[in-house]
Amino acid sequence: MDPIAIEHQNEIIDLQTAKAKNIDIESAKKIYPEDNPKALEVIRHSAAHLMAQAIKELYPDAQFFVGPVVENGFYYDFRTKEKISEEDLPKIEKKMKELAKKKLAIERYEVSKKEAIEKFKDDDLKQEVLKNIPSDTVSIYQQGDWEDLCRGPHVPNTRYLQNFKLLRVAGAYLGGDESKEMLTRIYGTAFATKQALKEYLTMLEEAKKRDHRKLGSELELFMFSEEVGAGLPLWLPKGARLRSRLEALLFEAHRKRGYEPVRGPEILKSDLWKKSGHYQNYKENMYFTEICDDEKKEHCVEYGIKPMNCVGHIMIYKAKKRSYKELPLKFFEYGVVHRHEKSGVLHGLFRVREFTQDDAHIFCMPEQIKDVVIEVLGFVDEIMRSFDFSYEMEISTKPKKAIGDDAIWEIATNALKEALDENGHKYGIDEGGGAFYGPKIDIKITDAIGRKWQCGTIQVDFNLPERFELEFTDSDNTAKRPVMIHRAILGSFERFIGILIEHYAGEFPFFIAPTQIIFVPIASSHVAYAKELQAKLQAIGVESEIYDQNESLNKRIRNAEKQKVPMVAIIGDKEVESKSVAIRDRREKIQYNLDEQEFFNKIKEKLSEVRF
Repeated sequence: MDPIAIEHQNEIIDLQTAKAKNIDIESAKKIYPEDNPKALEVIRHSAAHLMAQAIKELYPDAQFFVGPVVENGFYYDFRTKEKISEEDLPKIEKKMKELAKKKLAIERYEVSKKEAIEKFKDDDLKQEVLKNIPSDTVSIYQQGDWEDLCRGPHVPNTRYLQNFKLLRVAGAYLGGDESKEMLTRIYGTAFATKQALKEYLTMLEEAKKRDHRKLGSELELFMFSEEVGAGLPLWLPKGARLRSRLEALLFEAHRKRGYEPVRGPEILKSDLWKKSGHYQNYKENMYFTEICDDEKKEHCVEYGIKPMNCVGHIMIYKAKKRSYKELPLKFFEYGVVHRHEKSGVLHGLFRVREFTQDDAHIFCMPEQIKDVVIEVLGFVDEIMRSFDFSYEMEISTKPKKAIGDDAIWEIATNALKEALDENGHKYGIDEGGGAFYGPKIDIKITDAIGRKWQCGTIQVDFNLPERFELEFTDSDNTAKRPVMIHRAILGSFERFIGILIEHYAGEFPFFIAPTQIIFVPIASSHVAYAKELQAKLQAIGVESEIYDQNESLNKRIRNAEKQKVPMVAIIGDKEVESKSVAIRDRREKIQYNLDEQEFFNKIKEKLSEVRF
């Protein structure tokens, strides 16, 4: 494949535009190969236009809104009189291939915004797009007899677009505004090579099998109910066992590292949210209520249900005078928070309206930031290795709008970099991507099938200590302002458990499995020994079930294995007589017999697999 795009003066330009601008391609700063992420963006953006052109040929009344590149693909929002469903995607794909083979030139031209408004005067969706373009000049890309408003860049010819796949049809409100009409959205993906596309589609098929919503139902871990409300998970006994096991392991891990458990209320007066800035900047994502002390409701106070735990922890810090000798002071809480998410973005455990953060806030002196971060990174590493995750880091630096002087920002940012360097971590830099209150590290994990997930974060905060006038008494007996570090490793228990379900395809490691062993007694005379073993396991914190239903032995074994438990133990006459168990180890994929003592030694060995 020929080079697709070049970089010139910090912008990506397609070859047609490069020629129009008289840019010497051979001497351009850098030519992007086909596997470069920026080149993939160009391919996918162009594939979106190819899809729109195909739709227009098949459905002449179609009108188009926007068609951006998104992670791993693209989409286009449009309207047609005829309803389009997923059964129509092969037809649209076929038309796209026909157009690609025509080797249509993709050309850019510019007009004034006034001319564009006139040009598309009969297209209300184009008028909506034009409203959001601030410049006086707009660019249009044309291929064959189809064209659309677009900033570009694009590949120079449709012949570059050979490896694409349309994935699904969805609905999308115009501009994301629920008060406006629902448009049709088609998602697709595109790659530079056939092999890359094939690998991605194989991963998607595997992801379907691992879908945590499907497995969560099959394994009886959690459920959702419209009667309860969207985005509000109900944890079933097995899911609650898994979750509580994870919580208990993390609780001990925090205590070992000197964190103090605290707990804040789930509602706080709105005055506190105003002081923190959440009321002004995050109000649309919060739930509010009023508490009135009289029947006439003349003395009412507004409260906000917390979307974050930081304000409660700040008030605990302020409960007494603090000395430099106490710092760093580490508070942690499994804090239940509520956020108003739009119905369209809710997605199983990944996006919910109520969730629990493994939240911690560390109050320290500026010169302690590096050491605190190094310790947190060690904690992160132990947890991620325990779950067989690889991960990467990214530092986000000072944005244009920020509080705190440059010197403190430099200390904090350098401390984050030094902490990562000393731990041997490779990391990216997101220049200007920090929060207004301080720089941060984002932790992105990679699961068993190669997908990346944003989980933990380490954020340095100068803002809230300033707003709430936090102080500590320094060694010279003067009052100083502490730095506040927000830290979550899992992110939220809900999302992390959803990721774990898909990472392990429901086959959890022994130390967190909701049911670790299922006993299958061959006959009713063997149930008593199974119960005896179950009681001993319960005493050491191991969860087990006994499958003694009035069904055939083979069916009970099949049902036990469908639950994806680490171990299935068969008990018959021989096992009762010799005080032993016949084990089917699902994770090790072997079968073996153990006497009772060996069995319990094996269990203790498996429990020790956790390393944090």
